[in-house]
Amino acid sequence: MLKPLHLARILLASSALAAPSLALAQATTSLGTTPPAEAPATAPEPAAELPAQEEVDISAPGANEIVVTGRRDRNIAKTSDQVVSVLGTAEIARTGEGNIAGALGRVTGLSVVGSGFVYVRGLGDRYSLALLNGSPLPSPEPLRRVVPLDIFPSGVIASSLVQKSYSANYPGEFGGGVINLTTRAVPREPFFNIGIGLSGDSETTGHVGYSYFGARWDNTGFDNGVRDMPAPLAAFIRSGARTSSGTVNTSAIANGLVTGQNAVVQRWQVVPNFSANITSGRSFAVGAGDLGIILAAGYSNKYTTRQSLNQASLSADVSTLESNFTQVNTDQRVVVNGLLGLGYEWDSNKIRVTNLYIRDTIKQARLSLGNRQGTGVDYMQQKTAWYERQLINSQFVGEFKLADGLSLDLRGAYANSQREAPGELFLEYVRTNAAVDPYGALFINTLNNGNRGDARITYSDLNEDLYSASGDLSYRFNDRLSATVGGAWSDTKRTSSRRDFQFQAPSNFPVGVGLLRPDLLLGANVINAFRIALIETDEGNPAFFARLRNYAGYAKVNAKFTDTLSLDAGVRYESATQTVTPIQVFTTPGASTAGTSLKRNYWLPAATLTWEVANGMQVRVSASKTIARPQFRELINQPYFDPDSNRQYRGNPLLVDSQLYNAEGRFEWYFAPEQRLSVSAFYKKIDKPIEAFITGGDLVTSFANAPTATLYGAEFELQKNFNLDGLFKSGSLAERRIVLTANYTYTKSKIKVAAGDTTTVFGAFSSRASDYFRDGGPLTGQSDHVANLQIGLEHPDRLSQQTILLSYASNRVVSRGLNGSVPQPDVIERPGFRLDFVAREGIEVLGKEIELKFEARNITGQRHEEFQRSGNNRIDINTYSVGTTLALSATVKFQ
Repeated sequence: MLKPLHLARILLASSALAAPSLALAQATTSLGTTPPAEAPATAPEPAAELPAQEEVDISAPGANEIVVTGRRDRNIAKTSDQVVSVLGTAEIARTGEGNIAGALGRVTGLSVVGSGFVYVRGLGDRYSLALLNGSPLPSPEPLRRVVPLDIFPSGVIASSLVQKSYSANYPGEFGGGVINLTTRAVPREPFFNIGIGLSGDSETTGHVGYSYFGARWDNTGFDNGVRDMPAPLAAFIRSGARTSSGTVNTSAIANGLVTGQNAVVQRWQVVPNFSANITSGRSFAVGAGDLGIILAAGYSNKYTTRQSLNQASLSADVSTLESNFTQVNTDQRVVVNGLLGLGYEWDSNKIRVTNLYIRDTIKQARLSLGNRQGTGVDYMQQKTAWYERQLINSQFVGEFKLADGLSLDLRGAYANSQREAPGELFLEYVRTNAAVDPYGALFINTLNNGNRGDARITYSDLNEDLYSASGDLSYRFNDRLSATVGGAWSDTKRTSSRRDFQFQAPSNFPVGVGLLRPDLLLGANVINAFRIALIETDEGNPAFFARLRNYAGYAKVNAKFTDTLSLDAGVRYESATQTVTPIQVFTTPGASTAGTSLKRNYWLPAATLTWEVANGMQVRVSASKTIARPQFRELINQPYFDPDSNRQYRGNPLLVDSQLYNAEGRFEWYFAPEQRLSVSAFYKKIDKPIEAFITGGDLVTSFANAPTATLYGAEFELQKNFNLDGLFKSGSLAERRIVLTANYTYTKSKIKVAAGDTTTVFGAFSSRASDYFRDGGPLTGQSDHVANLQIGLEHPDRLSQQTILLSYASNRVVSRGLNGSVPQPDVIERPGFRLDFVAREGIEVLGKEIELKFEARNITGQRHEEFQRSGNNRIDINTYSVGTTLALSATVKFQ
């Protein structure tokens, strides 16, 4: 079982985003500088909630009066050398989202798919780079190398920066953009806050749900050892023996795997969700500087019940059903998080240490009923599971001013992620409904390999360590020219194992015994009496080791040719080795050839030219080359069932890197503080993009390199404030303003497959690309239209906000249809239209400030729909009602 690791395991981290400043002597002479070259590395700290600009006049009395006007521009999006969007503390709070993935879904060009994976400009999560305080993160997900952002509670994130144009100081795996999360920093003022919340949704709360006992500590998100692998099974795995050898007493191993604690699913009335959090921080004068400390901790317990329709077809026009099931599934999701941050500042130097711990656990009970191949036979399936995801991240950053104009930034980090799914239990009972069958009206499980019942138990374990370090040396020659050189190193190691076992009864197993409920059917008495065996279903590749080592160096310059024209340009060199190797787990090794070894070197140039057309107006033009490497799970030739998408996956060890050529033009107008208008157009060409496809009669999803693809589109963004004092001369409305934020992204992508194009798929007979991809098809995950609209009424001087949030995303491909001689249509997801409402109000009770928040999510009840359609024929792959969520929370501020 996963145990919380020591937070003291050292880590290192990120560079702060320095807000550029501009000083005007006697209101005319510019003494300021352009932003440092490394500025986009991290998002602004919470202090960025200040107004967009601050002005201070200092007057000296007397005849020779001198007036000095200081002006500080806090608008990071405007002053950055790149195309960026920033979500500060205020913007995150306005959305009311409980995790950072939900808040990022409101950013122009971003959409959230599945369990917290953020797509930038329609490109899948493989093309998005996620950083925490400037350092890379490991992923606890078997299918991905990127971390799901919904595991980050918004309470531990101070701000988020999304950079969409590439610059050489970032890693080369930069397709759609980089998302850099910044944790809470050293507090300027002491604070101590406690918050609690309750919520529920119309499909779950107060309705019948399903669960199983599990363990007494399940509500904490930690198992008490009940789910640990039983000693006989653990000893068998350590021995290196094979169940197929015929020399192993598998009946003895099968004893104790299935009990009343993990196999008996019960109905219950689902209670409301609960959450609590605490944050505290203060600073102390120590020596020549200030020492700051910040602590944060949070807990949430959320229940979700979904009744989904899951269908599959093998026919080209999806007119016949291979399977047709209705499934009810209740998830209990418990998230525990903690943050400890230390910072020390003296003169112009900073040292910052951040420790972050997140544990995300799902306890799942699933029941489904349906049939296969159009017969009258009913199949009842049950699954119980426990998924543990854990992230520990330790970071250090030092920012030092070595001399006038010379600065050094050092970063380093250690991060560990783990995912364990101990004892995933799957059972299938069969009712033939045949008149000639004496048991035809009853559900039977004779443990006969799926012919009349089935039982399997799976133990999965993933551990990933990521070490990284980087440094940047910058020198400002004068007000118009600065240069930065830097280097970076990272080493990612992942160990992944999946041991899947099937219970198998002998041919003389009595049918009547198959009527027993699971814990009795697979109890010690029945197993010993009938010699029920245990076989391992995949003795080929049950465990893998994967590693990615990356060395990089870069140089970049920032030159201001005139007062209105500047260039940020650089080049990055990366040398990376990526390997995936089967781990020998059996004493007698197999003949697996399912390994990968990729060693590639790249020169990655990038340049952005910014022209200030007029005061507050500027045009940016950028071009770059970037890459996208295959993710570990896509390279592992091992079966994996994704419980979120209800799909079976298998990797392809023959995948290679993708290369992207990017171009963008953008117009920005900052017409008032906190207000802006921007319009942009972008284009990307991708060589050898990695795309998913479906193969075989069991409809397994795998991956291959398509020949080429193109993506182009446009973005529009507007933020405008309207003061109401012109409409209302007095009263509460006269003191308020309307905040309007709107954005829209149009994206179009095409896969290009020509006659004679080839691809490589492990174990496949065909290498013709047209057998896997269709010419002109869109990239997976890409919506043509993504739009967001926020309309808020708020008081500028105190906490009082009421915000309506509307979002829309058009249909997108989530998986390819079976590509036979007459190909199937793709699997489509319909995100549709979503309407939310968030209200935040600050009140004072007994001298304490209290923030109250009310949320109404998915007010229109938009369903989740994944389907295939051909003409008038439609089948639903994974469709269910989401319901409307209501939430109420309160935070008490003691300082």
